[in-house]
Amino acid sequence: MSDNMDYLPDDNSRYKDVDYWDERYQTEQCYDWLGRFSKFQHLLEKHVQKEDAILILGCGNSSMSGDLYSAGYHSIINIDYSSVCISTMSARHSDCPGMTWQQMDVRQLSFPDESFDVILEKATLDSIMVEEKSPWEVAPHTACFIHQALTEISRCLKPGGRFVSVTFANPFFRKRLYARTEYNWSIKKYSYGEGFQYFVYVMTKGEELSSEDAALEKKLLEDTKFPSTTIATTQNENEEDFLSNIDLT
Repeated sequence: MSDNMDYLPDDNSRYKDVDYWDERYQTEQCYDWLGRFSKFQHLLEKHVQKEDAILILGCGNSSMSGDLYSAGYHSIINIDYSSVCISTMSARHSDCPGMTWQQMDVRQLSFPDESFDVILEKATLDSIMVEEKSPWEVAPHTACFIHQALTEISRCLKPGGRFVSVTFANPFFRKRLYARTEYNWSIKKYSYGEGFQYFVYVMTKGEELSSEDAALEKKLLEDTKFPSTTIATTQNENEEDFLSNIDLT
């Protein structure tokens, strides 16, 4: 694994720039945001069956897809908006029948409705929101991006399907993004890690929000500034926290 410090962008806004990722993936072999699959495998196994049709969003050059495949999950489609990433990872895993790789934008998933049992993302949404300066504010274009992605995720989930989001964002902030009746899912929260905690949110399609989450949505909707300024996207006010909190082991 390469030293991630070699790939730090000059400005965190570059995490949204596909050219930055294309250049990075040309030389970086593997990088696992929020730790290896083994760190949260015990949580994933409770919600993902070996025969499930799985979509991985923003796969990057993480070892997670290969680790999932080795663990017996063989129906996996990986997407990333970097063509360099997709080309490299497809070649690297050419000996994994049933696992495919496609260049795609998370805001425009080119799959039919109700295509997947599980849609999984690990730090993909975090990277989209990393340049936000405060946990209490998010730029309108970022809020729109996230809403478009979550709408597409919900559309592509089968009834009873699960959207699994692995992130460093704690529930106080991240649930504000996920608790919307229009997404038609319930939310459950889990955590892993020693010292610094990471979180796993499992949204189940077709289940109602809990009374607590429904009340959160109602409160946000009553705020006239919703959604452009009150949806919190990350608990890190310091830009560099996003990278310094990543566990490479």
